[in-house]
Amino acid sequence: MKLAQIHDPEIGLHLAKVENESVYPALAEGNGLRTLLDFARQAEREGMSLADLVERHCSSQALSLTWSELNVSPSPTTPHAAIPVHAPEVWACGVTYKKSAEFRDGDTQAPAGIYDHVYFSDRPELFFKGTESRCTGPNDFIGIRKDSRFTAVEPELGVLLSSQRKILGFMVSNDVSAWDIERENPLYLPQSKIYTGCCSLGPVLLTADEVPDPYALSIRCEIRRGSQVIFSGDTRLSMMKRTIQELIDWLFYANPIPDGTVLLTGTGIIQTEAAALQEGDTVEITIPEIGTLSNEARIVS
Repeated sequence: MKLAQIHDPEIGLHLAKVENESVYPALAEGNGLRTLLDFARQAEREGMSLADLVERHCSSQALSLTWSELNVSPSPTTPHAAIPVHAPEVWACGVTYKKSAEFRDGDTQAPAGIYDHVYFSDRPELFFKGTESRCTGPNDFIGIRKDSRFTAVEPELGVLLSSQRKILGFMVSNDVSAWDIERENPLYLPQSKIYTGCCSLGPVLLTADEVPDPYALSIRCEIRRGSQVIFSGDTRLSMMKRTIQELIDWLFYANPIPDGTVLLTGTGIIQTEAAALQEGDTVEITIPEIGTLSNEARIVS
Protein backbone atom coordinates (compact mmCIF):
# COMPACT_ATOMS: atom_id res chain seq x y z
CA MET A 1 0.00 0.00 0.00
CA LYS A 2 1.25 3.48 -0.89
CA LEU A 3 0.42 6.15 1.67
CA ALA A 4 0.67 9.90 1.29
CA GLN A 5 -0.12 12.88 3.46
CA ILE A 6 -2.30 15.39 1.65
CA HIS A 7 -2.51 19.05 2.59
CA ASP A 8 -6.01 20.34 1.95
CA PRO A 9 -6.42 24.06 2.74
CA GLU A 10 -10.03 23.43 3.81
CA ILE A 11 -9.57 20.48 6.17
CA GLY A 12 -5.84 20.47 6.86
CA LEU A 13 -3.37 17.58 6.70
CA HIS A 14 -4.70 14.02 6.35
CA LEU A 15 -3.53 10.56 5.35
CA ALA A 16 -4.52 8.97 2.04
CA LYS A 17 -4.01 5.74 0.12
CA VAL A 18 -2.62 6.10 -3.39
CA GLU A 19 -3.56 3.56 -6.06
CA ASN A 20 -2.17 4.51 -9.45
CA GLU A 21 -3.74 7.94 -10.06
CA SER A 22 -6.56 7.58 -7.52
CA VAL A 23 -6.18 9.00 -4.00
CA TYR A 24 -8.47 7.76 -1.21
CA PRO A 25 -8.62 9.75 2.05
CA ALA A 26 -8.11 7.93 5.35
CA LEU A 27 -9.60 9.79 8.30
CA ALA A 28 -11.03 8.76 11.64
CA GLU A 29 -11.05 12.00 13.60
CA GLY A 30 -13.34 10.53 16.23
CA ASN A 31 -10.51 8.13 17.04
CA GLY A 32 -7.86 10.83 16.74
CA LEU A 33 -6.56 9.46 13.43
CA ARG A 34 -5.57 12.03 10.85
CA THR A 35 -1.84 11.86 10.06
CA LEU A 36 0.45 8.96 9.23
CA LEU A 37 2.00 9.29 12.67
CA ASP A 38 -1.46 8.99 14.26
CA PHE A 39 -2.11 5.79 12.33
CA ALA A 40 1.35 4.37 13.09
CA ARG A 41 0.89 4.89 16.83
CA GLN A 42 -2.61 3.41 16.80
CA ALA A 43 -1.46 0.36 14.82
CA GLU A 44 1.24 -0.20 17.45
CA ARG A 45 -1.30 0.06 20.28
CA GLU A 46 -3.66 -2.39 18.58
CA GLY A 47 -0.93 -4.80 17.52
CA MET A 48 -1.98 -4.72 13.89
CA SER A 49 -0.32 -3.77 10.64
CA LEU A 50 -0.32 -0.17 9.47
CA ALA A 51 -1.82 -1.22 6.12
CA ASP A 52 -4.72 -3.05 7.80
CA LEU A 53 -5.53 -0.08 10.03
CA VAL A 54 -5.52 2.32 7.09
CA GLU A 55 -7.74 -0.03 5.08
CA ARG A 56 -10.24 -0.10 7.95
CA HIS A 57 -10.63 3.69 7.86
CA CYS A 58 -10.04 4.39 4.17
CA SER A 59 -12.84 5.92 2.13
CA SER A 60 -14.09 4.08 -0.94
CA GLN A 61 -14.58 7.45 -2.63
CA ALA A 62 -11.48 8.87 -4.29
CA LEU A 63 -10.60 12.54 -4.09
CA SER A 64 -11.56 14.65 -7.10
CA LEU A 65 -7.88 15.42 -7.76
CA THR A 66 -5.57 12.73 -9.13
CA TRP A 67 -2.16 11.87 -7.72
CA SER A 68 -0.44 13.75 -10.56
CA GLU A 69 -2.53 16.83 -9.75
CA LEU A 70 -1.57 16.59 -6.07
CA ASN A 71 2.11 15.73 -6.58
CA VAL A 72 3.03 19.38 -7.21
CA SER A 73 4.92 22.21 -5.52
CA PRO A 74 3.44 22.93 -2.09
CA SER A 75 1.23 25.96 -1.58
CA PRO A 76 -0.84 26.80 1.51
CA THR A 77 -3.79 27.68 -0.70
CA THR A 78 -4.00 24.57 -2.90
CA PRO A 79 -4.23 20.83 -2.17
CA HIS A 80 -0.90 19.01 -2.56
CA ALA A 81 1.11 16.00 -1.45
CA ALA A 82 3.05 16.83 1.72
CA ILE A 83 5.94 15.06 3.41
CA PRO A 84 4.74 11.46 4.04
CA VAL A 85 5.45 11.60 7.78
CA HIS A 86 6.37 14.29 10.27
CA ALA A 87 9.01 12.18 11.97
CA PRO A 88 9.84 13.11 15.57
CA GLU A 89 13.41 11.97 14.90
CA VAL A 90 15.44 11.21 11.80
CA TRP A 91 18.68 9.22 12.11
CA ALA A 92 21.14 8.32 9.39
CA CYS A 93 23.80 5.73 8.69
CA GLY A 94 27.08 6.41 6.94
CA VAL A 95 29.65 4.32 5.10
CA THR A 96 27.30 1.41 4.45
CA TYR A 97 28.59 1.10 0.87
CA LYS A 98 32.25 0.46 -0.01
CA LYS A 99 32.17 3.23 -2.60
CA SER A 100 31.30 5.75 0.12
CA ALA A 101 34.21 4.64 2.32
CA GLU A 102 36.70 4.88 -0.53
CA PHE A 103 35.51 8.34 -1.55
CA ARG A 104 35.63 9.81 1.94
CA ASP A 105 39.03 8.38 2.83
CA GLY A 106 40.45 9.68 -0.44
CA ASP A 107 39.02 13.13 0.10
CA THR A 108 39.16 13.98 3.80
CA GLN A 109 41.90 15.87 5.65
CA ALA A 110 41.34 13.62 8.68
CA PRO A 111 43.66 10.73 9.60
CA ALA A 112 43.84 8.20 6.79
CA GLY A 113 41.47 5.26 6.81
CA ILE A 114 38.88 6.35 9.36
CA TYR A 115 35.96 5.73 7.00
CA ASP A 116 37.35 2.42 5.78
CA HIS A 117 37.74 1.45 9.44
CA VAL A 118 34.04 2.13 10.04
CA TYR A 119 33.09 0.19 6.92
CA PHE A 120 34.78 -2.97 8.25
CA SER A 121 34.09 -2.53 11.96
CA ASP A 122 31.23 -4.18 13.83
CA ARG A 123 29.86 -0.81 14.93
CA PRO A 124 28.34 1.27 12.09
CA GLU A 125 28.35 5.03 11.78
CA LEU A 126 25.05 6.37 13.12
CA PHE A 127 24.25 10.02 13.59
CA PHE A 128 21.28 12.21 14.39
CA LYS A 129 20.02 13.84 11.18
CA GLY A 130 17.24 16.11 12.34
CA THR A 131 13.67 16.73 13.40
CA GLU A 132 10.52 17.34 11.41
CA SER A 133 11.20 21.09 11.20
CA ARG A 134 14.40 20.42 9.23
CA CYS A 135 12.81 17.94 6.81
CA THR A 136 11.00 18.64 3.57
CA GLY A 137 8.78 16.59 1.30
CA PRO A 138 8.09 16.07 -2.39
CA ASN A 139 8.45 19.09 -4.70
CA ASP A 140 9.63 21.24 -1.79
CA PHE A 141 13.12 22.72 -1.37
CA ILE A 142 16.35 21.17 -0.10
CA GLY A 143 18.91 23.39 1.58
CA ILE A 144 22.39 24.60 0.68
CA ARG A 145 24.25 26.22 3.58
CA LYS A 146 25.62 29.65 2.70
CA ASP A 147 29.00 28.63 4.16
CA SER A 148 29.28 25.50 1.97
CA ARG A 149 30.95 25.31 -1.43
CA PHE A 150 30.24 21.59 -1.99
CA THR A 151 26.79 20.52 -0.90
CA ALA A 152 25.86 17.11 -2.25
CA VAL A 153 22.85 14.84 -2.42
CA GLU A 154 22.90 11.43 -0.75
CA PRO A 155 20.12 9.29 -2.28
CA GLU A 156 19.05 6.63 0.20
CA LEU A 157 16.30 4.27 1.25
CA GLY A 158 14.43 5.67 4.25
CA VAL A 159 12.87 3.25 6.74
CA LEU A 160 9.91 4.19 8.95
CA LEU A 161 10.12 2.52 12.39
CA SER A 162 7.91 1.88 15.38
CA SER A 163 9.19 2.23 18.93
CA GLN A 164 9.38 -1.58 19.07
CA ARG A 165 11.84 -1.85 16.12
CA LYS A 166 9.15 -2.81 13.64
CA ILE A 167 9.62 -1.68 10.04
CA LEU A 168 6.41 0.11 9.01
CA GLY A 169 7.44 1.06 5.49
CA PHE A 170 9.94 2.59 3.11
CA MET A 171 10.46 5.98 1.44
CA VAL A 172 12.85 7.61 -0.96
CA SER A 173 15.15 9.90 1.04
CA ASN A 174 17.86 12.48 0.47
CA ASP A 175 20.48 13.00 3.19
CA VAL A 176 21.64 16.39 1.87
CA SER A 177 25.14 17.11 3.20
CA ALA A 178 27.77 19.86 3.09
CA TRP A 179 30.65 17.58 2.14
CA ASP A 180 33.29 20.32 2.20
CA ILE A 181 32.48 21.07 5.85
CA GLU A 182 32.68 17.39 6.81
CA ARG A 183 35.91 16.82 4.89
CA GLU A 184 37.60 19.75 6.67
CA ASN A 185 37.24 17.91 9.99
CA PRO A 186 34.99 15.00 11.06
CA LEU A 187 34.13 16.98 14.21
CA TYR A 188 32.17 19.31 11.92
CA LEU A 189 29.80 16.46 10.98
CA PRO A 190 26.73 17.95 12.74
CA GLN A 191 27.16 21.22 10.83
CA SER A 192 27.53 19.25 7.61
CA LYS A 193 24.42 17.21 8.27
CA ILE A 194 21.89 19.16 10.36
CA TYR A 195 20.36 22.39 9.07
CA THR A 196 17.22 23.71 7.38
CA GLY A 197 16.23 21.55 4.43
CA CYS A 198 18.92 18.93 5.08
CA CYS A 199 16.60 15.97 4.59
CA SER A 200 13.87 15.22 2.10
CA LEU A 201 11.41 12.30 2.33
CA GLY A 202 8.80 11.03 -0.08
CA PRO A 203 6.95 11.01 -2.30
CA VAL A 204 4.96 8.30 -0.49
CA LEU A 205 5.43 5.60 2.11
CA LEU A 206 5.33 2.07 0.71
CA THR A 207 4.17 -0.19 3.54
CA ALA A 208 6.47 -3.01 4.61
CA ASP A 209 4.16 -5.78 3.41
CA GLU A 210 4.74 -4.56 -0.17
CA VAL A 211 8.53 -4.98 0.06
CA PRO A 212 9.40 -8.63 0.74
CA ASP A 213 13.05 -8.03 -0.25
CA PRO A 214 14.33 -4.45 0.15
CA TYR A 215 17.74 -5.52 -1.19
CA ALA A 216 16.13 -6.02 -4.60
CA LEU A 217 15.44 -2.27 -4.79
CA SER A 218 17.51 0.09 -6.90
CA ILE A 219 18.07 3.85 -6.56
CA ARG A 220 18.74 6.36 -9.33
CA CYS A 221 19.55 10.04 -9.04
CA GLU A 222 19.64 12.89 -11.55
CA ILE A 223 20.58 16.53 -10.96
CA ARG A 224 19.37 19.04 -13.53
CA ARG A 225 20.56 22.60 -14.01
CA GLY A 226 18.09 24.20 -16.37
CA SER A 227 17.58 21.72 -19.20
CA GLN A 228 20.94 19.97 -18.69
CA VAL A 229 21.56 16.84 -16.60
CA ILE A 230 24.79 17.68 -14.77
CA PHE A 231 25.00 14.47 -12.73
CA SER A 232 23.43 11.02 -12.68
CA GLY A 233 24.16 7.89 -10.72
CA ASP A 234 22.59 4.67 -9.56
CA THR A 235 23.09 1.91 -7.04
CA ARG A 236 21.38 -1.18 -5.66
CA LEU A 237 20.50 -1.98 -2.07
CA SER A 238 22.17 -5.37 -2.57
CA MET A 239 25.51 -3.51 -2.56
CA MET A 240 25.12 -2.53 1.10
CA LYS A 241 27.59 -4.22 3.43
CA ARG A 242 25.25 -4.17 6.43
CA THR A 243 21.69 -5.38 6.72
CA ILE A 244 18.86 -3.02 7.51
CA GLN A 245 18.05 -5.01 10.64
CA GLU A 246 21.66 -4.68 11.82
CA LEU A 247 21.43 -0.89 11.45
CA ILE A 248 18.12 -0.85 13.34
CA ASP A 249 19.57 -2.94 16.18
CA TRP A 250 22.49 -0.53 16.59
CA LEU A 251 20.14 2.47 16.49
CA PHE A 252 18.10 1.07 19.38
CA TYR A 253 21.15 0.14 21.45
CA ALA A 254 20.79 2.10 24.74
CA ASN A 255 18.69 4.58 22.73
CA PRO A 256 14.86 4.60 23.03
CA ILE A 257 13.28 5.56 19.70
CA PRO A 258 9.76 7.04 19.37
CA ASP A 259 7.12 5.75 16.95
CA GLY A 260 7.49 7.29 13.52
CA THR A 261 11.27 7.62 13.58
CA VAL A 262 12.93 7.49 10.16
CA LEU A 263 16.28 5.78 9.59
CA LEU A 264 18.28 6.64 6.46
CA THR A 265 20.35 3.64 5.38
CA GLY A 266 23.35 5.25 3.65
CA THR A 267 24.25 6.09 0.07
CA GLY A 268 26.12 4.31 -2.69
CA ILE A 269 25.84 7.24 -5.12
CA ILE A 270 28.77 9.67 -4.92
CA GLN A 271 28.15 13.08 -6.47
CA THR A 272 31.07 14.79 -8.20
CA GLU A 273 32.38 18.12 -6.91
CA ALA A 274 31.90 19.56 -10.41
CA ALA A 275 28.18 19.03 -9.83
CA ALA A 276 28.07 20.65 -6.37
CA LEU A 277 24.52 21.87 -5.78
CA GLN A 278 23.64 25.40 -6.82
CA GLU A 279 20.47 27.32 -6.11
CA GLY A 280 17.77 26.35 -8.58
CA ASP A 281 19.13 22.86 -9.33
CA THR A 282 16.47 20.15 -9.49
CA VAL A 283 17.21 16.79 -7.86
CA GLU A 284 15.21 13.69 -8.75
CA ILE A 285 15.73 10.45 -6.83
CA THR A 286 13.83 7.37 -7.96
CA ILE A 287 13.17 4.00 -6.40
CA PRO A 288 10.83 2.53 -9.05
CA GLU A 289 8.63 0.61 -6.62
CA ILE A 290 8.10 3.74 -4.48
CA GLY A 291 8.29 6.67 -6.89
CA THR A 292 10.35 9.76 -7.65
CA LEU A 293 11.25 12.34 -5.01
CA SER A 294 11.82 15.73 -6.67
CA ASN A 295 13.24 18.82 -4.95
CA GLU A 296 14.75 22.16 -5.88
CA ALA A 297 17.91 23.37 -4.16
CA ARG A 298 17.78 26.65 -2.24
CA ILE A 299 20.40 28.58 -0.27
CA VAL A 300 19.51 28.77 3.43
CA SER A 301 21.05 30.72 6.29
